[in-house]
Amino acid sequence: MAMSEMFTQLGSVAVGIMFLWAMFQQYFPYELRPHIQKYSQKLDRWRRSEVYVAIQDYLSFDSSSRARRLKADIIKDSQSVALSMDDHEEVTDEFQGVKLWWASSKNFPKRFDHVIKEGKAIAVKKRQRKLYTNNPSQNWYESKRSMWSHVPFEHQATFETLAMESKKKEEIVTDLTIFRTRKQYYSKIGKAWKRGFLLHDPPGTGKSSMIATMANLLNYDIYDVELTSVKNNTELWKLLIKMTSKSIIVIEDIDCSLDLIGQRKKKKEEEKEESKDDPLLMKGKENESKESKVTLSGLLNFIDELWSACGEERLKVFTTNHVEKLDPALIRRGRMDKHIELSYCCFEAFKVLAKNYLDIDSHNLFPSIERLLGETNMTPADVAEDLMPKSITDDPETACLEDLIQVIETAKEEARVKAKKEAKEKEEEEERLKKEKEAKEKEEVEEKEKTEEKVKENGVVPVVKENGVVS
Repeated sequence: MAMSEMFTQLGSVAVGIMFLWAMFQQYFPYELRPHIQKYSQKLDRWRRSEVYVAIQDYLSFDSSSRARRLKADIIKDSQSVALSMDDHEEVTDEFQGVKLWWASSKNFPKRFDHVIKEGKAIAVKKRQRKLYTNNPSQNWYESKRSMWSHVPFEHQATFETLAMESKKKEEIVTDLTIFRTRKQYYSKIGKAWKRGFLLHDPPGTGKSSMIATMANLLNYDIYDVELTSVKNNTELWKLLIKMTSKSIIVIEDIDCSLDLIGQRKKKKEEEKEESKDDPLLMKGKENESKESKVTLSGLLNFIDELWSACGEERLKVFTTNHVEKLDPALIRRGRMDKHIELSYCCFEAFKVLAKNYLDIDSHNLFPSIERLLGETNMTPADVAEDLMPKSITDDPETACLEDLIQVIETAKEEARVKAKKEAKEKEEEEERLKKEKEAKEKEEVEEKEKTEEKVKENGVVPVVKENGVVS
């Protein structure tokens, strides 16, 4: 009797489900059905484990060309539509000479470490990369997004379009490529998987473009840290632990961000002494200290092994226009492992810019430009600005190159006049110092002669005191 009752109840439930399904198909608005299916798919996707998603990413390339039926989903933070196998589809694969068959079903597939690894790598490549910047701490909440704001990173710079000597570009590309493949090596030697770069020299030489190029080569996100918005070392640490792996941590113009140059303690004591008699100056210093109290020690911890162990596969990039102002402890090897000097525009860099902006590899004006660039300091930014067509002409290449030649000749003349003026000022300063020295020597001679005459007249030996005064 119990069994009959159970079958009766099961039959009733089945009939009820069929009735509800029939009512749904007949009376539920057709326009709302895609929304129901959308959320049911999201629920199903949410229930899948990380391993399942990794395998799905691994198979996405093969399935898109071999499977007969595909599913297309728009995934958050993905650059394109994600194609995957539909349920009950099958594709073939090969691993170490063994042929495998993958079938999509509701049952969870067997775990393969290589599949998981490759699947995660594919997911990283497909993601939408981002450019982050830190928010002021007063806007922070207990969530990641409140500490960092971000926008899609869509910079198009590559090493092929970067205005720089080819030898130096090859050196940097090799360094970055080796770093990206050294996970096991860093683990073996017991160091955090990170590397520091210091980009220095004049403004306009391409430091920001270099950072974007490095990010594009490695497929990394960028975290642009604004130190003046960070109140203390603790907040800096909180920002660090919220950063993801496969990223570049950037601090631009490090020499201007905070007081991080040498002799910090002595300098602060001198400023305090100077501001004692000036209440307004003292108040200004107090307000400044309230804004940011990040210390050199805190920044060093930020880039050192201990804090950097919070994540892996990271680059740290500092930029400066005055490397001589930085504290040696900040830029030593092990913190800033590679120093890259970005110099003025040479002829080889100019040819890259000419190809980028004018799409030309040669021109009869190139020899003149090569000669002028060898005699004048011009930044790549200045050269690029003059290579942009500013009017509609029949021959924009020649017009731009002629404008560039005129600009370089003007800069050359200005540099000549400036150098002449500086040489004249230097000569005048040397002449002034020479006259002061001669006058002082003459005064000493006259004083000595007077002393000798006094000795002869009075027969008194003068007494020379410690301060040099003769009595």
